Amino acid sequence: MASKITTLGWDIGGAHLKAVLVDADGSVLTAIQAPCPLWRGFGELRNAMDVALSKLNNVANQHIVTMTGELTDVFANRTEGVMQIAGVMTERFGITTRFYAGPAGMVASSQVAEHAAAIASANWLASASFVATKVNHGLFIDIGSTTADLVVLSDGKPQNRGYSDAERMQFEELVYTGVVRTPLMALGNRVSFSGEWQGIAAEHFATTADVYRLTGDLNEAEDMSETADGAGKTLDESARRLARMTGRDSRDASTSVWIGLARAFKQMQLNTLNAAVTRVLSRNLIDGKSPIIGAGAGSFLVRELANQLGLEYLDVETLIVADTKQVGRWASVCLPAYAVAYLAAKTV
Repeated sequence: MASKITTLGWDIGGAHLKAVLVDADGSVLTAIQAPCPLWRGFGELRNAMDVALSKLNNVANQHIVTMTGELTDVFANRTEGVMQIAGVMTERFGITTRFYAGPAGMVASSQVAEHAAAIASANWLASASFVATKVNHGLFIDIGSTTADLVVLSDGKPQNRGYSDAERMQFEELVYTGVVRTPLMALGNRVSFSGEWQGIAAEHFATTADVYRLTGDLNEAEDMSETADGAGKTLDESARRLARMTGRDSRDASTSVWIGLARAFKQMQLNTLNAAVTRVLSRNLIDGKSPIIGAGAGSFLVRELANQLGLEYLDVETLIVADTKQVGRWASVCLPAYAVAYLAAKTV
């Protein structure tokens, strides 16, 4: 009896590597995320791949790659990044490795140069295309460690205005704000504190991970990036970093005060995202009965956005078939890797 075909999807980011193994019908077998600070060099990517492969209990028949890591400043430009990342993946898995190129589909390693612009940072479209196979109309929002992707789905297709990062940032379909790595100074220049407006230090003292550790929203297993000061991730250490943003020491107030400050920063991020959502929805491609579909480590923010707007919330995890809830959750966190594997498996 022939063994079942399995597909391993890879999402090569600038800070994390994600890998999801699916079987022939698109069901998740394993989903893995590993730290991958690619700006330090390709040794980090190779190490992260080793970590992922060591945890897989199945050898994949085919490998499909999507990426955003070409944006890291280790590369002179994005085309160079795409070519070099593709080279590493092809070196590891052979010339049958394929790369997601958006409208051009899955292209061979020999076609990467021709399709480099389409391959660059196309992982959001893979995710949206998967969701569109399950939900005809809605707003798909994937909030990760660093960015948020917003894609309107209508008539079973992504209805994005932009494709490149530059275009999507212009249309607020890509918002550089996430729940782990975003410096708090990027959320604004003042925050409400003790009944007053408090100026925010324009320094990389703290990140959104500090906020969501204090609010209890961030899943510890998904909190993989280094802290701003290289210290630990306890509540006390997070409060210390948060206090620095206001020119204070954490000993200047009780823990409850710093949790309150974290909630204020959370609301600032929600306000930024709400403005982008409102703009995207103003295209009137979907009606008020269409859901907001949330994915990523920051799906808890998507749920709150849906509640604020009075719209139905649908977690992408419910669209994924997996053996266990834990595997399904990780597949939703690693959605682009799952999406390219799913789309490839369905076209075999």
